[in-house]
Amino acid sequence: MAKSSLFSDTTTTRLPDDTVFFSIFPDSSSHSGAVSETSAALQSLHLQIIDFVSPFTSPYIWQHEPFSLSIALSSSSCACTDTPTTLPHLHGKLKYGDNLEDEWFAVFLLFRISAAFPSNSIRVWDTDGEFLLIEAAFHLPRWLNPETSLNRVFIRGGDLHIVPRSRLPDPSLVSSLRFLIERGNESRASETVQSALKTRVSDYPERAWRNMHRVRVRVPVSVAQVLRHEPLLISLAVEGFYDRDIDSMKHAAKMEKFLSKGREEEEEIVLVLVKMSRAMYGQLVQQKFQAPSCYPMPSVSDRDAYIEAELGMKIACGMEMMYQVRRKDGEDGKGISWSKYKENLEKNGYFEGLLSGSKDYKRLMENAEEYYQKSSSFSRTRDIMSAPVRRIDEVLALPYSEDDFKGVEVPVSDSDSWLYDGEDELNSVLQERQKEMEFYSSKKESKKKAKEKQEAGSSSDANMNNFDLGDISKSMQQFIQKVSSYEGAEVPDNRDFKEVNLDVDRFMKDIESMLGSQTRDNQAGDDSDSSEGSSMDMDFDDFEDDSEGEESNEDAKESFEESYYGVMNEELKNSTLEKSFEHVNQHSSKPKEESSKTLDEKKDDEFTPIDADFNLVKNLLESYSSQQGLPGPASNLLGLMGLQLPKDSNDKN
Repeated sequence: MAKSSLFSDTTTTRLPDDTVFFSIFPDSSSHSGAVSETSAALQSLHLQIIDFVSPFTSPYIWQHEPFSLSIALSSSSCACTDTPTTLPHLHGKLKYGDNLEDEWFAVFLLFRISAAFPSNSIRVWDTDGEFLLIEAAFHLPRWLNPETSLNRVFIRGGDLHIVPRSRLPDPSLVSSLRFLIERGNESRASETVQSALKTRVSDYPERAWRNMHRVRVRVPVSVAQVLRHEPLLISLAVEGFYDRDIDSMKHAAKMEKFLSKGREEEEEIVLVLVKMSRAMYGQLVQQKFQAPSCYPMPSVSDRDAYIEAELGMKIACGMEMMYQVRRKDGEDGKGISWSKYKENLEKNGYFEGLLSGSKDYKRLMENAEEYYQKSSSFSRTRDIMSAPVRRIDEVLALPYSEDDFKGVEVPVSDSDSWLYDGEDELNSVLQERQKEMEFYSSKKESKKKAKEKQEAGSSSDANMNNFDLGDISKSMQQFIQKVSSYEGAEVPDNRDFKEVNLDVDRFMKDIESMLGSQTRDNQAGDDSDSSEGSSMDMDFDDFEDDSEGEESNEDAKESFEESYYGVMNEELKNSTLEKSFEHVNQHSSKPKEESSKTLDEKKDDEFTPIDADFNLVKNLLESYSSQQGLPGPASNLLGLMGLQLPKDSNDKN
């Protein structure tokens, strides 16, 4: 599982997989104060929180490690945070492994803590980032994603809070915490988001307790003795069995710690009831494992006894492998000792440079000792799970025998039908997700249709009531006047580009010379094809009088335009193209009959200028109407210019 880009970890170590992290920031942490005062406040909060969650966690067996909290007075004392901070806070981590129930049980506890202690802001994340947002993915604002969620998602007052981007575009942890304190009502997530998350944890803690599975097993009496005193060590035994390798298997083959008397002492095997999570039970049952030669197993003919012994054999081998591997790795089994705790206090400046033996020093020392003694009772589970070797040795040093377990009524095992009905449960979860997706899709589609309908209605009203035909000519003029460069056009990929040099002045002079020559030839009555010479051989500079200055240039330009239009009119005189254009005032005044017009009027019409705007609009409308509502060049061109014509009133469809 790759590390999400959401994290900006400054260390080179990678966050462990299948682990959930959480931090609790008191509102008072944002105010600077003496280390001893801050530490005392955190110690008090720590004890209150652990005392609060104990009723929920005491009946529960955690997969790898229990829910716990520690005090972090500085960034150096907090190794689990993804955003390094100097703010004093409580923090913790929980490895849930294959048991996802552990992670969501921890989330439930954090929501309960935030409701019971509202003056605290809580962050929770795992290797995948802000996993709470995944649960409410269909209801989140569109701008929120893994890249924009850093330092935005918190649990506060029993609700999920998302710091809005409009208020803090790029929030730091400190600024977000301050925002939650001052404007928490603005950051509270929507009701749909709250509902999605609270539905996910609504079955807890009952669901967590239902996740426990009780089963009868036959184990060596030494294993029974350990589990009787420390039931929570079953998780480490299952972990040792499930994660076994070739080296640890060598310890299981000998069973030196938990089966020292060997096969001949069959009375060492006793029947007990063991409580574990369903995930642990599945890890044991679903793996085939051959019993070591030194391990006594009953006859296969007694099926119930054999199943109980086989499951117990896996637990015993797992316990052996776990114990030997940890002992070999040099585990001292001391947990968090007082000397280590005191050393951490001194490192973080708890004693504020006071001299040892002074009155203030003794007062702080007494407070620290009192807290350590109270917290030790709560942290006992964590210490045993992190360092079980010493505790196992202590338990096995006590007097015990198989007689302690004989004559004790052992309840029947819980039904494990859930192990084989997992497909139905999975299908049920998938159906719920499918319904959620369908609801989201239908909601999105309805919004889209409503928007389209609104746009269509407003567009239709605007077209019918406010549409101005003059907009077409104006848009066309703006369209033509725009200057495009070679970067704005597409060209074939394999086209050879060669530089083209064009002398514009020389080109225009040649055109003027050609048109002037044709005009003079026409006035002389000569046929244009019989004219001698070529205008391309003539240099317009030869006929230009430099002494005339700008005035002669303007006269030449005016003469050129007259010549140009004269030649064009001569070319078009005998064609029907001229009749296809509307002239100025022709479309607005009542036309006369052609036969009643005088010769002078006909000559005037011949020189009446064309109304370019009117002809443009007329031709576009005729082209648009001929499309009959289908795509075509007119609608495409108008669409590019941002214009939409109203529906043709003559269209009866």
